[in-house]
Amino acid sequence: MRYAINLPAFGAFADVHALAALAQEAEVAGWDGFFIWDHLQAEAGVPVADPWIALTAIALKTERIRFGALVTPLPRRRPWKLAREAVTLDRLSGGRLIVGVGIGGDRWYREYSTFGEPVDDKLHAAQLDEGLDVLAGLWSGEPFSYEGQHYTIRDAQFLPPPLQSPLIPIWVAGIWPNKAPMRRAARWDGVCPIVDGHMVQPEEVREMLAYIRQYRPADEPFDVVVGGYVDNRDPAEAAKVFKRYAEAGVTWWQEGFLGHDTLDDVRERIRQGPPAV
Repeated sequence: MRYAINLPAFGAFADVHALAALAQEAEVAGWDGFFIWDHLQAEAGVPVADPWIALTAIALKTERIRFGALVTPLPRRRPWKLAREAVTLDRLSGGRLIVGVGIGGDRWYREYSTFGEPVDDKLHAAQLDEGLDVLAGLWSGEPFSYEGQHYTIRDAQFLPPPLQSPLIPIWVAGIWPNKAPMRRAARWDGVCPIVDGHMVQPEEVREMLAYIRQYRPADEPFDVVVGGYVDNRDPAEAAKVFKRYAEAGVTWWQEGFLGHDTLDDVRERIRQGPPAV
């Protein structure tokens, strides 16, 4: 199992210099990844950084760790614009980018309705499916046309292709036990499951993976990305927790923080280092 830090890009973390410095510290401390949230706005009066500009700063301050936005609501982006940004960032970083995607929502920060966008989840799910097809087609580096209900592309060719081959890895978010997001994730490279009301438990991971495996070859690599917070000041106890998740099939643990956490909170946890399991 690999271990990453996961931070919002707002509040105390809206300072891109601070985010990049934390990512650099995480790399030195032995963490495997550094991921940030993708939001346009937060609560009223809270500063917010653009996540993709922040990811560029993170790429330039690090050399080894994987990084990305978890997750980008693809329906509120033009997929061809995201395709171009992602390839540029992938090549800038030497092939370390991971693209996390989901439908997003309007529940917490009104990131659709504030800007006059529809809030229908079914619409966004359809846009996400088409948008993923568009990303893959444009990342191929080959001439690409597409005719969908929501997106149309005629005779495009995006060069250069990503440094990672055949594509930049895509992790798809979804709420378990909803089945449609899991079938979507099965088409790509990983899943970021959420469960309403509590942190995803190992037994839920097992159930989810049993369902996903019906829709993809069992021998293909597939990441399962779970987030939470486990203090590492008691390494033996932390190791027990992570062992349960690893045995359930989790491949990435994201040590998560919220907007009310401070830079010092995160720095302390980073310096504890990832667990030794």
